[in-house]
Formats: sequence, structure tokens, C-alpha cells
Amino acid sequence: MKKIWDISPPIDASSPVFPGDTPFHLKWSAQIAADCPVNVSAITLSPHVGSHADAPLHYDPEGAAIGQVDLQAFIGPCRVIHAIEVGPLITMQHFAHQLHHAPERIVVRTYTTFPTHQFDKQLTAFAPETLHALADLGVKLIGIDSASIDPADSKTLDSHQVIRQRNMRVLENLQLDHIEQGDYELIALPLKLMSADASPVRAILREL
Repeated sequence: MKKIWDISPPIDASSPVFPGDTPFHLKWSAQIAADCPVNVSAITLSPHVGSHADAPLHYDPEGAAIGQVDLQAFIGPCRVIHAIEVGPLITMQHFAHQLHHAPERIVVRTYTTFPTHQFDKQLTAFAPETLHALADLGVKLIGIDSASIDPADSKTLDSHQVIRQRNMRVLENLQLDHIEQGDYELIALPLKLMSADASPVRAILREL
């Protein structure tokens, strides 16, 4: 049996969210009692809480919602590359040596320890030119353990605009603390939310 690594952070009321975004909240609609055989919960959350896939609609007013996005990019061979604490922006010099015969999916670890309870306003993001270079190499999906591929204070979202231009897919908020560099199979399927700008994913890596 192939080994599986869970790279999805836990989601609960303490999960960090982008400032101003909707946090996770759960309430019980029904609970087991003499007149009720089941527990039933209702949840409220931003689709950007925890590990998630952005839809083109998130950064393009004419873009597709996540339920309309083809799933092919979210499953298949990937390479995990470490760029731990490299600074505000990831550039090609940080991992160009790891891109020989790169697969179509690149996942980057930037944290020594993933921030499970506090939003990181100093998160590490991608330099836009890095994403252009990855697209030139045939990369179709990028993943990162930080909350955004752009700096937290960005108003222009330059890196999101690159993935829009290059028709790439993105995963954010992956938890990679225990993942070594190397090649894996990625499985991170978004929900079929037909009007949403993103979707939570249960992201895993599986040995090839």
C-alpha cells in the first residue's frame, strides 16, 4: 500500500483567516437526544480557510467559478521544493536547481512551522516573474504553504494575474512541515461549488 501524507491543516474556530475574511464557525442544527437520532451541524466559513484551491473567479471578474474548473491539474505527479524562510518573494534562484524535468505540479514549502492559529502578515509569496518562468517550463499548478501567492498587503495581486494570464491553477495554505523535498503524487480535489471563488480541499501526497 502506498504511503499517504496529509498536507491539509486542521480547520476549526481557531484557524487563521485573511484579515476581514469569514472565519470558520460551526453550530448544531440537531443533536442526538430521545427525540432525535442524529447530530447535524451547520458551518459558515470562507472557502479560503485551510487548504484551498482558488478559482479564476477569485481574481478575474469574468473567470470561471471553482465548480467549473477542470480537475486534471489537481491530481497527478508533483515535486515538493523547500524555499524555507527565503524572504518576502520566491525567485527562480531559490529552487532552479530542483526543476530539472519538472512535473506539471510544483509545491513549495516556505515555513519551518506552519502558522495554525495566527494569520501571517509577513507571508512568503511568489515573485510574478517566477510564475512566468514556471509556466514556460510547463508547470500547470503551483501550491504553497502560505495563505497567498501574493504578499498579504498587495492590492494589485500581480502573481494571481500571472496565473490568470498563463491559465495555471493554485493551491494555498498547505501544511508541509513534515514533507521532505522530492517527487510525489498530489491529490487535492476542490468541491463542485458552481458559483464560488474558491473551495476547500483535503490535500494529500502519495508516494509514487
